[in-house]
Amino acid sequence: MESGLDHRSARALLDWHIALGADECIQDSPVNRYELPDAAPVSARKVAAAAVAAPEAPRMPQAARVVPMAQVDPVAEARRAADAAADLPALRAAMEGFALCDLKRGARNFVFADGVPGARVMIVGEAPGREEDLEGRPFVGPAGQLLDRMLAAIGLARDAAQAQAVYITNVLPWRPPQNRDPEAGEIAMMRPFLERHIALARPEILILMGNHACDALLHRKGILRLRGTWAEAAGLPVMPMTHPAYLLRNPAAKREAWADLLAIQSRLRGAQ
Repeated sequence: MESGLDHRSARALLDWHIALGADECIQDSPVNRYELPDAAPVSARKVAAAAVAAPEAPRMPQAARVVPMAQVDPVAEARRAADAAADLPALRAAMEGFALCDLKRGARNFVFADGVPGARVMIVGEAPGREEDLEGRPFVGPAGQLLDRMLAAIGLARDAAQAQAVYITNVLPWRPPQNRDPEAGEIAMMRPFLERHIALARPEILILMGNHACDALLHRKGILRLRGTWAEAAGLPVMPMTHPAYLLRNPAAKREAWADLLAIQSRLRGAQ
């Protein structure tokens, strides 16, 4: 069948296909690639180009093989980066630049902390939610608003003077997809940063909000059993509490949360 193209038009069309990256012709009949040998076919143009570029390249001996690069240990890399941070701004930069946590790729904002560094009370939550991811601050959604009211009931606030202030962060600085729970590997990866964060913030008391905060620092779960009982982590007294999001779903549990807040208030007054 005649194509109707003269030789100049055909040559122009061929040059256009080459410019788009086409380097071989399509055959008239389909090829069953399951019947082809394991080695991938190489076009004659590529073979010729390789021969011109390196006509005397030595062949690799038959016994030689490529040794894969050693797998990077994300926990060890996180520990190295965290230990190198001399202050909170340096730690923030190290965490924000940490590229081995895949959560970073799907989150909109990095969420570091809020409140007053050096406050007597440091609160550790689990991970940013939708509102936190949008705003770049921890505990700003409905659960965060409830947390602010809970703190105010015992004379604490994230924007108060040093003696009545709190400092707030999360185990994970990036929002997990669809607000799913943090995974064990993600917690282990970010734990060195959290431990360094506590050391640099230097609080007197830690409040762990929810199961995953307890998992990160106490290596234990079961918040309904742990809450209300003082523990120790990072050399500091720790009060595990049910997460404010849980309290929103289960208002009857606010009574126990109030008892935990009173225990915290008593501990702070006793330490003055």
